[in-house]
Amino acid sequence: MKSFSTALIVCAAMLSSACSTVYYGTMEKVGIHKRDILVDRVEDTRDSQEEAQEQFKSALEKFGSVVKIEDSNLKSYYESLNDEYENSKEAAEEVSDRINAVEDVAEDLFDEWSDEIETFSNPEFKRSSKAQLRDTQSRYKTMLASMRKAESSMKPVLKTFHDNVLFLKHNLNAQAIGSLKSEFGALKSNIDQLINRMNQSIEQSDEFIAEMRKQSA
Repeated sequence: MKSFSTALIVCAAMLSSACSTVYYGTMEKVGIHKRDILVDRVEDTRDSQEEAQEQFKSALEKFGSVVKIEDSNLKSYYESLNDEYENSKEAAEEVSDRINAVEDVAEDLFDEWSDEIETFSNPEFKRSSKAQLRDTQSRYKTMLASMRKAESSMKPVLKTFHDNVLFLKHNLNAQAIGSLKSEFGALKSNIDQLINRMNQSIEQSDEFIAEMRKQSA
């Protein structure tokens, strides 16, 4: 059974690799290379982080409004808060998917670049290209680390948000609101930290994009 599962994983990996090869080949035929795809995906990730920032701000605002209510019509407030949680979760998943897509094409680009360097017969060209590859990889690693750091900051926010929304669902009463009030400060602190890390990641992305475009100019 274990060998069958392993075989399935290998087949899936081969299929994914084949699909990537076809995709890259198709894109290159219209003049779009792995470098261009990487830049596009970094831009997409940056944009998704900006959208996630706005969503988490919206969720915090809604959370803040709920903890201030005094009336007993809590079901509608729960539904509204749950919508914000679901939207935040979806935004977080989008960011993670975008980062994974960046990693995929970056690995393929750097592998291709490294292989092509070995085909140089001119030693000066070879040294220059190696230096450029090392510099690009270094910038990329810094940017990716910043992206992953921002991504990890979303997890405690979503966890706190989930727990409080679920508690409100199970306890549509003043006690639930009191519990939410006690959690609001920590949630705000986590979201503030998340937004700061996303801003750093966005800045790193912009710098990486600018450098990649400079190399292509």
